[in-house]
Amino acid sequence: MAFGWIDEQAEARRRAGLVRTLRPRPADSPLLDLASNDYLGLARHPEITGAAAQAARRWGGGATGSRLVTGTTELHGELERELADFCGFESALVFSSGYAANLAAVTALAPHGSLVVSDAGNHASLIDGCRLARGTTQVVAHADPDAVRKALGTHEGPAVAVSDTVFSVDGDAAPLAELAVACREYGAGLIVDDAHGLGVLGDGGRGAPHAAGLAGAPDVVVTVTLSKSFGSQGGAVLGPAPVIDHLVNAARTFIFDTGLAPAAAGAALAALRLLRREPERAARARAVATALHTRLTAEGLEAVRPDAAVVSVRAPSPERAVRWAADCREAGLAVGCFRPPSVPDGISRLRLTARADLTDAQIEHAVRVISQKR
Repeated sequence: MAFGWIDEQAEARRRAGLVRTLRPRPADSPLLDLASNDYLGLARHPEITGAAAQAARRWGGGATGSRLVTGTTELHGELERELADFCGFESALVFSSGYAANLAAVTALAPHGSLVVSDAGNHASLIDGCRLARGTTQVVAHADPDAVRKALGTHEGPAVAVSDTVFSVDGDAAPLAELAVACREYGAGLIVDDAHGLGVLGDGGRGAPHAAGLAGAPDVVVTVTLSKSFGSQGGAVLGPAPVIDHLVNAARTFIFDTGLAPAAAGAALAALRLLRREPERAARARAVATALHTRLTAEGLEAVRPDAAVVSVRAPSPERAVRWAADCREAGLAVGCFRPPSVPDGISRLRLTARADLTDAQIEHAVRVISQKR
């Protein structure tokens, strides 16, 4: 049978405790949410949902075509200009997802004959970008500028280093300034994915590259998602204008993909403007993450100190992680559950996401449930 091998893989996943299932969430969930990436608590903010509805009424339910045909509206242009200005870059280009933005940046900036130096802890979208790029990829040790330096030293010709700014599994931050120094020693570019830094790190949430003094650098390209801190959907690439112009002409996930829906663009633009008015939301998200970590470790749990809004709590096994998360859900708390192959080191975790709108009482409740259900 053509797809008979699927049954064998399904059985292997079952035996390993790695079966994944979809669980549609209700419109009004009674659960306390520490599982989503809604770091600033904006996904249901009335300004954001109102802007999404207004954009859909004005521009339609979908973009209707690729960005180069009919998929660009005035909203897309406003979002790109304001996002670039907020993050401190010359130009920006909006994509239908952060995944598509990462594929675009890596594939378009790593031509044949180039070297891509990729952190071992990078997100799947960066890994897939490396796989699709025509250049040669070398994977190096996690968050290790010297490993990047060593890899770059083996190559003559165009090269880029690729890294998350905040890694999605443990929430640890990359040494961006040191990575930039290593790249500049060899004339290489630096591509960083700030999906988990935008809205949380930097002055007023301007992101990890801004905090590291790399905003607007001619050799730095940043990708972001609009689906986390901004509570919307989509992604963007930020960088020098010539790089962005190159993506318009060379990035396949821009040229051939339908543009971001107007509702998502309108929501993201509203979120950006709200964050400008309320920059304290970024600091509150970080404070909630720190509070979760402090209280969980005080309860004897092994949690990684957060550099942004992700708090990782180690579990003894994939099966125990699944049971732990399920027990928390039954107690009214939604937490993430990361298991192989989603985690590169094979260690299963509960993944908690801090939100700026969580109260101190909700933090205490979450810690109590996680500790009791361990």
